Amino acid sequence: MRRQQRTPSPLPRWRAGRRIPTPSSAPVTRAPSADRRALVPRVGLRGVTQRVRGFISGVAGASPARTALLAFALVILVFTALLSLPFASRDGRVTAFHDALFVAASSVTVTGLTPVNTAEQWSFAGQLVILVAIQIGGLGILSMAALLTLAVSKRLGVRSKLITQEGMSTGRIGEVGSLLRVVVATTLLFELALAVVLIPRFTAHAGSLAEGVWHGIFYSVSAFNNAGFTIHADGLGSLLQDPWIVWTITAGVFAGALGFPVVMVLLKQRWKWSRWNLHTKLTVTTTVALVLGGALLIGLFEWSNPATLGQYGVGERIQYSLFGSVMTRSGGFAVYDVNEQYAETLLLTDALMFVGGGSASTAGGIKVTTLAVMFLAIVAEARGDREVTTHGRTIAPGSLRVAISVLALGATLVLVSTMALVAISGESLQRPLFEVLSAFGTCGLTTGLTAELPPAGKYVLTALMFAGRVGTITFASALALRQRRNLFRYPEERPIIG
Repeated sequence: MRRQQRTPSPLPRWRAGRRIPTPSSAPVTRAPSADRRALVPRVGLRGVTQRVRGFISGVAGASPARTALLAFALVILVFTALLSLPFASRDGRVTAFHDALFVAASSVTVTGLTPVNTAEQWSFAGQLVILVAIQIGGLGILSMAALLTLAVSKRLGVRSKLITQEGMSTGRIGEVGSLLRVVVATTLLFELALAVVLIPRFTAHAGSLAEGVWHGIFYSVSAFNNAGFTIHADGLGSLLQDPWIVWTITAGVFAGALGFPVVMVLLKQRWKWSRWNLHTKLTVTTTVALVLGGALLIGLFEWSNPATLGQYGVGERIQYSLFGSVMTRSGGFAVYDVNEQYAETLLLTDALMFVGGGSASTAGGIKVTTLAVMFLAIVAEARGDREVTTHGRTIAPGSLRVAISVLALGATLVLVSTMALVAISGESLQRPLFEVLSAFGTCGLTTGLTAELPPAGKYVLTALMFAGRVGTITFASALALRQRRNLFRYPEERPIIG
């Protein structure tokens, strides 16, 4: 039997400028041109902006770590292009791509390693590009760390969110705008304070106000962001006779290496130890222990070395020992030639560069909290404790697993990169290992091997600086954000360890 087609009932097709769908068999009448123009959505500049922001928000929400990696890679490429142009070099020539890429990556990741002399290679415009790259890189690192911390806190319970809020000091949980404003304002405030002290001293040394202002601003930004770039041909060696410059740069590097959560707590709670959160207590105590212990060992090893500390008086030896200990943790400024140090000092420097500074800071390395958690876990295991506790708090097993993962990732990156650099350079282990750890820890100290490497070696260090800066942060945050609940549990069995 043939189906009987239903006759569609007459319906008004237009109501207040909107079309009501009609059956396919109904005759379609075209709307007047004025009505058609009213029905077509207008996508202006505002609409395009909203769509772009929606796309970026969607990508960031799906993978904040991937977004951070892409953002840093794009910024590095932009500054590579700028540094390659003739206006950036002092001789007006195009800079080789591998050198421009290396310096751009070193600036954005605030490392400080460079294959060329910054004062001799780059013009004022080129040095200004480097300064902007350091500032954007430093703010980007702090902002990225802040947003990733916020993303991690959203996965926590209400009580954990409140605890996290104490370390972030944003006013309200999840207030992204306030958090970023705090990060930017705090960074600029610290840099301004450093510049106010440094500008008069550099003006006195240079004999020119304009030059003193430029040097004061450059070194204040470079110090707080732990970049380690210098715009003097001989470095800071001739200027570190001035205690004001020494201690100001030391204070800037130390503050920048603490991390924004610690700085926020210190600004809010001052020195009220009982009100500090666990992260602040671990960061401050471990940092102070590493700085003082490193200064003591550097002074002990190099005290009588005529090429390093032995050429100074007792007071200067103590001052430069402390200065060198702070710089090995990501500062990158040097008083004397690193190659003149004894082998034991170089090995100590390797260890301090690998540890780096505080979490969510401009410093690199595996971070001091990772070292602290691993040490506490070893102590708890030696005592036979079932849980890792400190300062009246129990460290979550998830944090311990993340610390182990970050440590393993860092060691693997250093191992693979060192083997590659040894094969490329043909050097023995000591110098390639030092350069690799300086790149991974974004420290910037160098034995001079970086300038001697062929392009292949520079590409290895460039990739390592990028991985050492963003890799550990995004890897740790990705592990913290990744949560999976199993509906079953396997039987427990202990393999033989040790």
